[in-house]
Amino acid sequence: MLVRIRLQPGRQVARKQRKNRRLALAFGALLIPASLMAYVLGFWRLASDMGLTGEFTINGFFSHWQIWIAMAAVLHLGATVLSRYGRGAEALLPRFLTFRLGTLPVALETPPSNASRTETRAS
Repeated sequence: MLVRIRLQPGRQVARKQRKNRRLALAFGALLIPASLMAYVLGFWRLASDMGLTGEFTINGFFSHWQIWIAMAAVLHLGATVLSRYGRGAEALLPRFLTFRLGTLPVALETPPSNASRTETRAS
């Protein structure tokens, strides 16, 4: 016996350039409190080293204030980039943080100035 199930046609899959905007907004929003917590732990450890607060309770690799401040800065940068991407703005990173493998993509190259265009046309 053969049973056929007929389904109504669904929506067509649209090819969007920015597929995960909502997910990027969610992760960007969650990284902000995480970076704040890392900043607090870093400054707590720094204040503990200066004798302004009580003893820092975390031991081992994460007992250094430099680790916490660096981690907080990376989380903060990630939250900023993800929230910009999620809002539809350009997700630009500083030039020293981008990796160059071979030539730059065409979208990232700066267009030539008008003076160089006229020189190449005249040649």
